Amino acid sequence: MQAGPCPRYDGRMVKVLIGLAVVLGAWLAAGFAIVAAAGDVTPHGRFVEIAEGRKLRLVCEGPAESAPAIWMEHGAFGSATDWAAIQQKLTARGLRSCAYDRAGLGFSDPGPRPRDGDAALADLEALMAAEGVTGPVVLAGHSMAGLHLRRFAAEHPDRVAGLVLVDATTPESIDDPRVRRFVGVFKAVARLGAFAGTTGLIKPFYYLGERIGLPEARVAEKRRIFVSGRHMREAAAEGLQWERAARQAIAAGPLPPGLPVAVVVAGDRRQDSPRAAPASQSRHGYFEAVPEATHTSILGLTHGEAVVRGIEHVLAASGR
Repeated sequence: MQAGPCPRYDGRMVKVLIGLAVVLGAWLAAGFAIVAAAGDVTPHGRFVEIAEGRKLRLVCEGPAESAPAIWMEHGAFGSATDWAAIQQKLTARGLRSCAYDRAGLGFSDPGPRPRDGDAALADLEALMAAEGVTGPVVLAGHSMAGLHLRRFAAEHPDRVAGLVLVDATTPESIDDPRVRRFVGVFKAVARLGAFAGTTGLIKPFYYLGERIGLPEARVAEKRRIFVSGRHMREAAAEGLQWERAARQAIAAGPLPPGLPVAVVVAGDRRQDSPRAAPASQSRHGYFEAVPEATHTSILGLTHGEAVVRGIEHVLAASGR
């Protein structure tokens, strides 16, 4: 005769499940309460239509007559807000800068999948066209943006006055076994982030969303983006295309040796490290390591002067 389920065991399981449900409910309630208490956020910048029914958020600061403008692209899971401290510093120097949210990130509308390098650069070109940008610009990219901007500069050398890579990924690193392991971990984290964003589990972490060191006026904006379910889902979709974007950048070929390139990195990296290679391969290269900075704080008020120095080097080397 087969024994039936143990009533005592079943009872314990029910209590455990009820307890977990209560904890989960309290966690979600706390998260939504924290976000609600923080109040509404009005995005900085404006929205530019790049295709029918699709707009990207663009934040331009500094005098419009300043040329060339510095166009900035954020890293994975980032937004235009990440550049707020750098833009503030550039504006104080009388320089024009523009940062934007890639499709689906920050406050921009989503775009067609896959979100690889082709999609990212098509949007960037459409945004520049909508803004009437025809002359050369300085491109500045943080982290994963290095893949896209390296490719843009290689494919359109006549449209780029200089390139600034801020703790940026190099396409060639995708063949490094250590980097491939990191990308594997990153993809897993991206999927987890998408799940946490979709379910609302990330919302209690609202106050951890700003780790850069931004101007106070932009902190709430950064935190609100960090706990946005759509932002996390779209960022994950983009992050999963990392290797594909790297291969696309490699296929575009090398950068012109005469292009001014500045590489600014966080931590105590040496000038002969792979991440510094784009600067060493340029006739007008510049390299600076910021030992005290992290991958995110290098864009902040405390360490951002190093990034500004890189931009100023590129502007001077370009003769503009």
